[in-house]
Amino acid sequence: MVRYDTNNSIHQENTMSLPEYTVASACDRDDIMDKSDIVVDRVWPTFMLKDPVANNNWNDLFEYFPDFQFALFDNETDEVLAAANSIAFHFDGSPESLPDEGCDWVVQKGIRDAREGRAPNYQSALQIVIAPEYAGTGLSYTAVKLMKEIGRSRGLPAMVAPVRPNAKPQYPLAAMDDYIRWTNGDGLPFDPWMRVHVRLGARICKVCPRAMHIEGTIADWEEWTGMRFPQSDRYVVPGALLPVTIDCEADRGVYIEPNVWMCHEL
Repeated sequence: MVRYDTNNSIHQENTMSLPEYTVASACDRDDIMDKSDIVVDRVWPTFMLKDPVANNNWNDLFEYFPDFQFALFDNETDEVLAAANSIAFHFDGSPESLPDEGCDWVVQKGIRDAREGRAPNYQSALQIVIAPEYAGTGLSYTAVKLMKEIGRSRGLPAMVAPVRPNAKPQYPLAAMDDYIRWTNGDGLPFDPWMRVHVRLGARICKVCPRAMHIEGTIADWEEWTGMRFPQSDRYVVPGALLPVTIDCEADRGVYIEPNVWMCHEL
């Protein structure tokens, strides 16, 4: 996952005024997952919702870490403006030594630690989604700050994040190791979502080249993308950070997504 996205419209400042909202966690409301999924389905490409690790463990996330899952609710309509998910886990090492896996790894690690009673010493962001009409209004900054406060209030020293750079789909042929070194005119990261994290104090630690692993049949991928895959090859798919590998003989399409470990000291 992460599943991290703030919608590509973050490139442009949104002058829409925000409605009054209330922040609630899954400890406060039992409908947060269902209400948040409405926004998730609007924001993410369909294939990104097919990650088996995330799908098989998402309910456990709300069972073991309900206070780490929250949403911003419009006071008038009760619709979700932004939703955020994170987890706590134990890791004997520095953020720079985190594994090459990302969201899939940390979701399983945190839930396993909770089941085994292992005390966490890190928080990890998993997902922040902003309702498309409110992208670019600053809610992404608000959500990251609120997420960090959860870890800080529990005495955790750092929050890491397997960040999904949200402008990377426009450059699917660029290697992630190169992409994370691109900067804009003021020396900040070229990528808007990475830039949000850096402005809030994060540092780039390393690329996690196997953050998520999504597979399906050729028919699955054609349904998920609205594309045709007439021969085996690597295909640029809308919303993907790197090309998807299609093997017609094996009737399989494989997408291994790279993300970027970033770290906020708390």
